[in-house]
Amino acid sequence: MSTGLLDGKIAVITGAASGMGRSTARTFVENGARVVLADIQEEAGTALAAELGDAARFTTTDVTSEPDLEALIEYAVGEFGRIDVFFSNAGAAGDLSPVTDLTEEGLNRTLALNLNAHVAAHKLATRQFQKQGTAGSIITTASVAIFQSGWNGPAYSMAKAAVMALVRQSALENKGTGTRSNAIVPGAVLTPMIPTMFGISDADAERFAERVEEEVAGQTLVGRLGRPEDIANAALFLASDLSSWISGTGIVVDGGAMAFTKDRSIELITGVAGEFQ
Repeated sequence: MSTGLLDGKIAVITGAASGMGRSTARTFVENGARVVLADIQEEAGTALAAELGDAARFTTTDVTSEPDLEALIEYAVGEFGRIDVFFSNAGAAGDLSPVTDLTEEGLNRTLALNLNAHVAAHKLATRQFQKQGTAGSIITTASVAIFQSGWNGPAYSMAKAAVMALVRQSALENKGTGTRSNAIVPGAVLTPMIPTMFGISDADAERFAERVEEEVAGQTLVGRLGRPEDIANAALFLASDLSSWISGTGIVVDGGAMAFTKDRSIELITGVAGEFQ
């Protein structure tokens, strides 16, 4: 349902070709924004931009490359004149090794995507807001892995914990400018990252998702697994003026998982994955 909450706003979304980013792109456009979609998945990103029409543009972007992110912002400004929202969303599980087996290469590769790219996004988006002389909203995807171990590999969890420190620091450095920095903190959301984490083939992905939904739904406080649109709705709020007095924090979107001491979602998903291996 369109609310007009983002009428006139220009948003950049990384990791926009699938999952939470894809759903957010649709939600933003439905609510009045024009969007620049960034992803390494060129075919999927181009198709989504075509689906969304004149309100959307796509450009291939590797967020682990700071020059690519610089080019992304330049492209957005060239197409739409400015940016108002930067949703730094792109991420992946990375190296899932336990700490005792984690290599320097595996750690660095995971941090490059799940932390360093967000640092660069904050830096470059803030500079653009300063150049424009306007306030903006920076939104970053974190994870409930910042609160509890076991939701993902340790390298990913460490990266996401650092993301929250980045969000708070960015909010502090933007004191008095009107520019805000916040995180969305998702729980178990069934996106393409989860089948990939467990090595599920594309052919089995749909059946895997159905089985996960069956197993996990009854374990959550709200009776279902997270969906990409749940994250998109949180991003809509943080991108809009409704959240104009919110900065330096994370909004937890987890179906209530953090409200009790033992959530079995990941344990159950792992069990389902075992059926496909």
